[in-house]
Amino acid sequence: MTDYDLTARLPGPAGTSVPLLAVVDERLKTTSICFALAHGSRDDPEGRGGIAHLLEHLVMSCPLGGDGPAVSFSEYVERRGGQANALTGLEVMLYYAQMHADDAEDVAAALLRAVFEPVLDSHTLDRERAVVLQELAAAAADPSDVVQDAVLAGLFPGHPLGRPVGGEPGQLAAVTAQELTAVHRDRFVRAPGALVVVGPRVPRVLAEAAVHEAGQPADPLPRVPPAAKGAEDPLPDPGEANFTWLCFGARSPRADVAGRSAYGVLAHLLGSSPSSLLYRTLRSEHGLSYSFHAWDRGYRESGAWRLLIGTEASAAGRVRTLVDELLTGVAGQGPAPDDFDAALRQAEMSLVLESETPLEYAKLIAERTCSTGRVWSLEDEIAELRRVGVDDVRRAAAHVRRELLLTVRSVAS
Repeated sequence: MTDYDLTARLPGPAGTSVPLLAVVDERLKTTSICFALAHGSRDDPEGRGGIAHLLEHLVMSCPLGGDGPAVSFSEYVERRGGQANALTGLEVMLYYAQMHADDAEDVAAALLRAVFEPVLDSHTLDRERAVVLQELAAAAADPSDVVQDAVLAGLFPGHPLGRPVGGEPGQLAAVTAQELTAVHRDRFVRAPGALVVVGPRVPRVLAEAAVHEAGQPADPLPRVPPAAKGAEDPLPDPGEANFTWLCFGARSPRADVAGRSAYGVLAHLLGSSPSSLLYRTLRSEHGLSYSFHAWDRGYRESGAWRLLIGTEASAAGRVRTLVDELLTGVAGQGPAPDDFDAALRQAEMSLVLESETPLEYAKLIAERTCSTGRVWSLEDEIAELRRVGVDDVRRAAAHVRRELLLTVRSVAS
């Protein structure tokens, strides 16, 4: 990463500043920009679950302010042949675009207008609320989506981390334009953030807004201690369900804890690669599943390690037993050297592959910087991964095995 860690003074409230991080590669013909904000579904006001998700839609879809054409940011970018999108998570929101480098000046300026000066009128709110409700209805009809919300609700009952990211339909229906404006003004644009550019040059509109001095560190965001985890779900009844989704979850270290990379290596050890222990056992040896995925994420108070498996309802008990046996084996003896090496290489290469796709790299830098509160680099992350040892993964597996919670959602027969 080019040392372009400047402090961008942005057109928000007085004092608004975020790190401007640039990866300059003159061989590229495109510019990718990602703006991350440390604001997500966990920050939704009480009784207004989903307001962050709704705000994401409005920022991307409402007419751009200023003297430009009355089109949305998304349409503005795509009419120039680029692509634009946004993502709301539990604690971070991403707004990003990739365009021809010759269009980067105009698109960067439009992105800042969209984020800081959205036109939050009732007409656009009603239209985008209807779209969000359709999105939630589609997710509610997909057990593989529902079970992922359910495992977080079980790991963090009554806690902001246990809220569904998309929101609650009944609460979304009550949101007003005035409430959205207040959340945008008082919380959204004041959240810590990171602005990342990957391209042949840094757009002047961003570089000229930067100063060669360190920004003031953001006030630490409040932490809410999680309560005890909830009860796990029973296994499905094969007489009532044909297919089921099992999501195993356990709390892991929070985002800013050094050494939490062992949980990511454990996820690759039990991931969807043919090199993983789980693949060889669950798929190749027993033929019990073709769809499974493991991952780990760190949040403000805690992390969440998860393993999602789709299988026939009649096989759910066998799947659970195999997962338990694999975790118990790794927790007791650690992974075999060749399995550990494969998982470590998978973890490293997943980062390297993202770094060689400019837009994904911009998103990765922005999200990790925003999540941890410190400037993230690929080199530092790989160095931390290479410090992970077999005993670290063994201890991570022992913790996950001890804290494991199973949630189940099925397709009715």
